[in-house]
Amino acid sequence: MLDKPLPPLDQPKPGRLTIQYSPDEQTELAENPPRFTWLPVIEEEACYLVRLSTDAGFDEDSTQVFGPIPLNFFTPDIALAPGRWHWGYAVADAETGQRLSDWSTTRSFTITEDLPETPLPSREKRFEGATTAHPRLWLTPNRLKDFKKAVKADPDHCGWSNFYEKSVLPWMNREVMKEPAGYPNNKRVAPIWRQTYIDLQEAWYAIRHLAIGGKVTGNDEMTARAKEWLLEVASWDPMGVTSRAYTDEWAYRVNNALAWGYDWLHDDLSDEERTAVRASLLERTRDIAEHAIINAKIHLFPYDSHAVRSVSLTIVPACIALLGEDEDDEVRDWLNYCIEFLYTVYSPWGDSDGGWAEGTNYWMMGMAYLIDAANRLKSYTGLDLYKRPFFRNTGDFPLFCKAPNTRRATFGDDSTMGDLPCIKTGLNLRQYAGVTGNGAYQWYCEENLRLNPGTEGAFYNWGWWDTNFDDMVFRTDYPEVEATSPEGGLRHFRGIGWVGVQHAMDDPNNHIQLVFKSSPFGSISHSHGDQNAFCIAGYGEDLAIQSGHYVAFNSTMHRLWRRQTRSKNAILINGKGQYAEKDKAKAMAATGRIVAAEEREDHIYICGDATPAYQSLSPEVTLAEREIYFVRNSYFVIVDKVDAEKPVTVEWLLHANNPFELGKTSFRNTGERAGFYGQVVWSEAGKPKITQDTGFPDVDPKEYEGLPVSTCLTAQYPAATRHRIATLLVPYKLTEPKRIFHFLDDQGYDADLYFTDSDENSFRVVMKKLANT
Repeated sequence: MLDKPLPPLDQPKPGRLTIQYSPDEQTELAENPPRFTWLPVIEEEACYLVRLSTDAGFDEDSTQVFGPIPLNFFTPDIALAPGRWHWGYAVADAETGQRLSDWSTTRSFTITEDLPETPLPSREKRFEGATTAHPRLWLTPNRLKDFKKAVKADPDHCGWSNFYEKSVLPWMNREVMKEPAGYPNNKRVAPIWRQTYIDLQEAWYAIRHLAIGGKVTGNDEMTARAKEWLLEVASWDPMGVTSRAYTDEWAYRVNNALAWGYDWLHDDLSDEERTAVRASLLERTRDIAEHAIINAKIHLFPYDSHAVRSVSLTIVPACIALLGEDEDDEVRDWLNYCIEFLYTVYSPWGDSDGGWAEGTNYWMMGMAYLIDAANRLKSYTGLDLYKRPFFRNTGDFPLFCKAPNTRRATFGDDSTMGDLPCIKTGLNLRQYAGVTGNGAYQWYCEENLRLNPGTEGAFYNWGWWDTNFDDMVFRTDYPEVEATSPEGGLRHFRGIGWVGVQHAMDDPNNHIQLVFKSSPFGSISHSHGDQNAFCIAGYGEDLAIQSGHYVAFNSTMHRLWRRQTRSKNAILINGKGQYAEKDKAKAMAATGRIVAAEEREDHIYICGDATPAYQSLSPEVTLAEREIYFVRNSYFVIVDKVDAEKPVTVEWLLHANNPFELGKTSFRNTGERAGFYGQVVWSEAGKPKITQDTGFPDVDPKEYEGLPVSTCLTAQYPAATRHRIATLLVPYKLTEPKRIFHFLDDQGYDADLYFTDSDENSFRVVMKKLANT
């Protein structure tokens, strides 16, 4: 009798917002073993088998089968031999591992020599060395014992005395916080959101720091005070105004306060107290974990910024604190999910180059919490996320895209309102210096701290991190690396479509930064409608800026100005930019791509194609391309190419902190230390009309009351089906004015644009004429 055939496997086509089938022939692997991902079947309880073979026919002798696997992503626990491999997956019985469906389509990939080996131990072996005693977050019992001895011998050990004085003792006399009242009529308003955010962050600080202080010094009074704070917070309604559904950022902070308190005060709580705290922590963690896993489905839709962040920020520390007691299977499942997500899917915002599509500010936030989770996992389980290439390289992203002395010369949402990079950006880079030994990362940290004295209490620092605690923790976990001057040049973050250029970063008097973006992530999440846009800083001052203030998510400033193309150094076509509204599918489709990013003999060349981004609002567009030439680390030639099925106007936008001086085809902007001038060198469709406007049209003036207002220059070109525009931008120090001379030779088939500096160095850009095309 023939066996009954297995049912076919559902293998739908992935969308832009979903996880992909990977790896395949097009995947350039950066680590060994590969990370396997596929679209899950509709049954949420399904488990899977994965088969790997060096034989395309999956000969039994050369095939390995892994499973049952409870998720639609998987990292093997072994590295693979170099060579060509094939893989597939199938649905399996969770208990027996018996296959319940046909095998999937076979996909192939190649393992090259010398890839970093980053296998993930299996669930059965993952926690073999983990202690069942407390504490577990930061210091385990053995490490705590050693730390106490070291502090007793030297109170300044790893910055303990500074932490104890500034971040422990002040909480002894602070009134214990009561449960917040929430929003008036439950309608969210920014001032209450911000104040409650701070209050709950401080509740976390109070519990964590008093608990650590009492444990390290043996101060019973301090431990008792920590318990007062902890038991009060544990008494709050887990589904009330500090729940995830009410305001998730508030809930995350309460969850962390309970996790640290439960872990560090575990042995000082009575059975009744321990039960109450655990019950509150467990219910809150369940709410956050189930939202990320079941509702947001980040294993299927990995572009939910808050849900993905909750993995590192809250679920990992809570599960480490809770593991090993009642409800062990539930907590263990959440922790395994998080570990496998971080080892396999993370980061959805970039690839092994280390970029972060949401921008440098949300890199700072995401990495700060990732670092915390990675360090807690390494200390408690021995798992080392830092071996993965993404984490080895991601320090280059802020290094090349947000130098320590820049404010508005990069992309994405940014909470600093035009201030210098948050000090946490530098502290993150210090962590990666400790991990990688890269002295340039340590240089960034030291320069960032030098430029930012006294900002530790600013909302965008204190509201997220206590740097005294961070400093102490880092110094117990990693060595401090000697700073070395950063290299200049270009970094192309391929996965996110960003290019960062730095010249003389360690010399502010000669420093120039260029950031260019044309991203496959479009305008999703904290990204904007800014494909083919650029920002420039030079000589210690921001020049061509990202305009506006990040006053609050979904404010009129955010929705109507900052997210929109009109606030960028980009172009508008027929007065329209790129889609940047709330529809995630449309936002993800409004994309660009970096065609080229190259360091050449005497210049850097970048080319971006943002055609799909402009087609999102102007379907008649058939080409929207921008080239940038950065010549001899001195000046920029920008070439814009627009083709359309019918005549379109082009508005060329440039934003600066100050008003411009305007000529017929030229302009100049002067700052405090530096300035730049521009010249329209070539326009195939005719001369532009150059105007300027200071302010933020359509934005509620109350949102930026008391804040600086920037100016937008517009060069408007006549309607045509074909535009070819060349613009010269020359930054300079006010003490050393600069001129770049140029002329045009268009006698042949091409228009040749020649540029020369005062040392008679020449540079040529060739423009193809319409007749020749």
